[in-house]
Amino acid sequence: MANIKFSRKVFEKEVGKLDEKMQEKIAMFGTPLESFDRDEIELEIFPNRPDLLSYSGFKRGFLGFLGKKKGIKEYKIEKALKDYEVEVDKSVKDVRPFTACAIVKNLKFDDDKIKELIDLQEKLHVTIGRKRKKLAIGVYPLEKIKLPIKYSALQPDKISFVPLESSRKMNGLEILQRHPAGRDYAHLLAGKAKFPVFMDSAGEIMSMPPIINSEKTGRVSDETKEVFVECSGFDKELLNKCLNILVSALAEMGGKIYEIKFKGEIKGTSPNFSREKLKISLETTNNLLGLDLKEKDLKICLEKMGHNYSKGIVEIASWRVDVLHEIDLIEDVAIAYGYENFKPEIPEIVSIGKEDFTEIVKRKIANILTGLSLLEVSNYHLIPKNDLLGKMGINEKSDKNIVEVEGKTEYNVLRRNLSSYLMKNFSENSDSEYPQRIFEVGRIFELREDEIKEVEKLSFGVAPGNYTDVRQILDYLSKMLDLKFEVKEVSGFSGHYIDGRVAGIFLDGKQIGEVGEVHPKILRNWKIKMPVSLVEIDLENIFEKFK
Repeated sequence: MANIKFSRKVFEKEVGKLDEKMQEKIAMFGTPLESFDRDEIELEIFPNRPDLLSYSGFKRGFLGFLGKKKGIKEYKIEKALKDYEVEVDKSVKDVRPFTACAIVKNLKFDDDKIKELIDLQEKLHVTIGRKRKKLAIGVYPLEKIKLPIKYSALQPDKISFVPLESSRKMNGLEILQRHPAGRDYAHLLAGKAKFPVFMDSAGEIMSMPPIINSEKTGRVSDETKEVFVECSGFDKELLNKCLNILVSALAEMGGKIYEIKFKGEIKGTSPNFSREKLKISLETTNNLLGLDLKEKDLKICLEKMGHNYSKGIVEIASWRVDVLHEIDLIEDVAIAYGYENFKPEIPEIVSIGKEDFTEIVKRKIANILTGLSLLEVSNYHLIPKNDLLGKMGINEKSDKNIVEVEGKTEYNVLRRNLSSYLMKNFSENSDSEYPQRIFEVGRIFELREDEIKEVEKLSFGVAPGNYTDVRQILDYLSKMLDLKFEVKEVSGFSGHYIDGRVAGIFLDGKQIGEVGEVHPKILRNWKIKMPVSLVEIDLENIFEKFK
């Protein structure tokens, strides 16, 4: 979650009076009021709507919701002028391979708008940028740089500039070691032989993404009228959408958008405001929402949420990163229709409620493990294929039972185990305090005879931890469940364990899981510097014992 703050006076002038009815409308839009006083309004923005993380973006979306401005807001992109170019060098391929850029002119900044821009930049860093891991953003006064621009990677000792909030030149390593932003984000460049930089045609280094801008070329002021905007990272589509969020917000401030031409490793231009199209079924919408909407009602609802609609096809604004499937559009229809207008109905069924015994067993397991100071985690059912296979030492060609899904996200396969996600948790929290002791009870998915089979599993891990650490937890779990787990050597085991430091877990002579220490090469794949030990158990046989 992220919050945005803006002037109440400006809001009431441009949108409407903040009376009780308006407060209710704001909440129904999905942006609940956190607080307000005579000067300022603070809203809570859910992570799925990064396009609302500025007052400009919120105003655009909310005016549509109120029915004052419907459909997709049109922004003109002017053709690139002379030297409006960015050359992408092949040296960035292994560091941060992609960038999306634009120029915005005719801006009239004041303190509030500068603050809005900086806040938007940082909130995008934290949300869709995953704390700058997936993308980083730079905004530069155009008058302080000389076009065209080159995006390349240099050896750290070849980098020299004065970073923001500093008074002396530093090289790449000095910035990571001495500058506050460098220390915060040094892990994003750890192990890299070269660091990415944006450099103008005069040889002036503008920034070292994802760390810091230059003090000379990277500070926007109320005198700035024109800016160069760049996003750099690893997902080309996400970068383009992030850029669209930024430049459309600047356009809402009165800016005029100009395209940038690319040469070198990237071809074409940006920004790109082309619209994706999705089908939506009126029948499905009515069935899921319990409504009786006509096609004209569907059109009104979708246009209120900033979409264009015609004959079952929805055009989606280029800054809406949250719309991936038809169900996302149906959610927008529900918001536009108004949750307050849904009438609750008691279903005409008679039954006696009873908790499923499997839930009782899972809760008992969770209580036992939390009693041993393990923290429960809950991960997605989808996982990036490389996290499931490559980082766990599994050859993709050798595993034919993974289930891939269609979508526009890196989370593209259903998880086959829980252990890979626990490793992901350890990796993403490698800068947190140790020891780390976590567990998950959840479903995994396997392809069996062309059918997707769901299986309940338990996995827990300890970092730093050895075989003895997790074996003690396993033995205690066995005792508290009053089940006799046998632990004995097995010939075949998962490839992420150390040979000789892994064993099979058996119940009534049937293997139900594994316990062992993670192999050092797997730890390196995940950039985990601590030894890790894991247990993974199939719960189906345990459930049978409690029927």
